[in-house]
Amino acid sequence: MAELIQKGNQKVYDGYKSFQYLEADVDYKSYNLAKEVGRVPSFSYPVTDEQENEVQTILEEDLMISMHEHTFIAPEDLSQFYEFRRQGRDFTAFEALSHSGLDVIFENFMDGTAMITSLAGWKWSDVIHDLGIRFSDIAHQDMVIKAERIEDLSRAKQEGKIAFVGALESASMIENELDRLDVLYGFGIRTMGVCYSESNMLGSGLREPNDAGLSVFGKQAVERMNKLGITVDVSHAGDQTALDTIETSTKPVTINHAGARGVWDTKRMKPDSVIRACAEKGGVIGIEAAPHSTVSENHPHHNIDSFMEHFEYTANLVGIEHVAFGPDTLFGDHVGLHDTLAGQLSIKSAQKSSMERVDYVKGLENPAECFPNIVRWLVAKGYSREDIRKVTGGNILRVLKETWAK
Repeated sequence: MAELIQKGNQKVYDGYKSFQYLEADVDYKSYNLAKEVGRVPSFSYPVTDEQENEVQTILEEDLMISMHEHTFIAPEDLSQFYEFRRQGRDFTAFEALSHSGLDVIFENFMDGTAMITSLAGWKWSDVIHDLGIRFSDIAHQDMVIKAERIEDLSRAKQEGKIAFVGALESASMIENELDRLDVLYGFGIRTMGVCYSESNMLGSGLREPNDAGLSVFGKQAVERMNKLGITVDVSHAGDQTALDTIETSTKPVTINHAGARGVWDTKRMKPDSVIRACAEKGGVIGIEAAPHSTVSENHPHHNIDSFMEHFEYTANLVGIEHVAFGPDTLFGDHVGLHDTLAGQLSIKSAQKSSMERVDYVKGLENPAECFPNIVRWLVAKGYSREDIRKVTGGNILRVLKETWAK
């Protein structure tokens, strides 16, 4: 393997590639994957040399936490995506992540597209398979560590590594079985959404025209997650289901990847009432950057400025202590993937049909690019080191200390 390297905000990386302990096209079918780095022209948010030095110092010294990512690499040819997912083997972009500046990543896997036994996704056996395969890969390398306790996050920073927090966007796979939450906790899941955009046994997703709120079983599930130490999330829940979840939970609840409906009026964004309720319970709102999500009237062409407009609106609404970043990016053609999965994941129903289309979100294209540019934007706009420290990690860490098991 290559010699270990660690410079500035880079991580200790030895050149490991996913599943190199196996033999391609013998132990599994190989696919041409998208480029980890250089798939689109790189972009650095413009700052002065002095500001760039400050950015690098912040990335090196402060805890950088992304509240929502998918670090897998998509196939280069997206017509192969369904076949690729049926294999149940996702590849992690370790090399690119070594340059991301991130210390902690909420890894959300791809279980809405876990399609080994069903094209509908979210099936229990497929999710367990997906988690096991990814964690097997992680167990064969040294740069990424599986984060199960708070001390794992600071240890990763100190050792020049990245802590992966196991996360799922929906609890659909538990069906009506509360004990499955315990099983998922045992596998390493530490945060979970009550539902994806479609309803399940717990409550209504944001796609539904009629939001009945959190079900009786949903309340039991939230109570179990509180007891286990799984942080509860409502990013994809309908508005009433989100409000009911926040009220039911005895601990802070997160919105780990969304934006403000007051800036861009779609169901995928959260209204002021839900954002306020989340903050009042002590939670945190992570601003997302998935293509065609956090757009604004001022910046209809989705980019880092429209993304940060959602950040500033939310911070002004509930205070900077309750805002963070959950970019929700991946490695590969994210826009093309959304087009491929439009019917599968209810993506189009949460977007405006009249919006300007982009090929990718400049400056926020993948998990390796986001945080350096977010910090550059904050430094360029004159945010204090203390406030930057809060929104890039401190606020999330506070919530995890309150919601995870001691």
